[in-house]
Amino acid sequence: MNGIVVGVDGSKQSLRAVDWAADEAVRRNAPLRILYVVTPWLFDVPVDPRAGAMRAWLLYGGEDIVGYAVDRAGERAPGLDVTGEQIGGQAAELLVDRAQDALMLVVGSRGRGGVGGLVLGSVAFQVASHARCPAVVVRDAPSEEYGEVALGVDGSPASTEAVGFAFGEASVRRARLHAVLAWPHPISTGPGDMQPLVYDPEVVTKGEERVLSECLSGWRAKFPDVEVVPEVVHGRAAPALVRASEQADLLVVGSRGRGGFTGLLLGSVGHAMLHRSRCPVAVVAPA
Repeated sequence: MNGIVVGVDGSKQSLRAVDWAADEAVRRNAPLRILYVVTPWLFDVPVDPRAGAMRAWLLYGGEDIVGYAVDRAGERAPGLDVTGEQIGGQAAELLVDRAQDALMLVVGSRGRGGVGGLVLGSVAFQVASHARCPAVVVRDAPSEEYGEVALGVDGSPASTEAVGFAFGEASVRRARLHAVLAWPHPISTGPGDMQPLVYDPEVVTKGEERVLSECLSGWRAKFPDVEVVPEVVHGRAAPALVRASEQADLLVVGSRGRGGFTGLLLGSVGHAMLHRSRCPVAVVAPA
């Protein structure tokens, strides 16, 4: 499916996700598919007539949620190819499965079933951890458009897809790309590459600037229309990216970087951004 999939459950956060996904579908001239996932037993034929009445009431309510979301997307983007569907299953698992070939999968940061005070819901976390396509988690959209896409870069092979996605986003948005590479200390890149306990920060910074330049160079050639603002920061990645997100329309990170443990589906930086970013976050897994 060469389109955008968005999960909805009727909550304010999920409707913000629908708005964001509709805008993105227009930018990419892509169809939008809205999915509302309900518990599977609603599609079973009950023996007790009273259970049947409850089942019908819940299904009708779900159809209203889907219909409202479809109408909302259509009003926001007249002419958009938008469809909606109510399906039974486990929300995160089914959304990830239905979006395998999608351009991206979009969800709100927390649904109506979330616990008050939680910043990130379980469905959003699972989608960001398991999605095969870029997963966008929408919190509160920026109050104004900054014309900037922020990108976290760490030089790892796993981040290549995130870099390409960020360039593509900046291009369709006609926005500049703010690429941030943060280093708290020199990082070993392989066996036998022990880094010194004492080092010159200026020397390391120049080395990291070369890493950042190499990560961006090929994509710059593919997207000559994108203005790139590279930044190397001596410090931890999470605070640096939070600062970058404060004046960005979208923050893009890889699912796991060079400092992650093998087997982790979502690294610590990506996890932190889902909780702390000031704008929507796109988590991009390696191909």
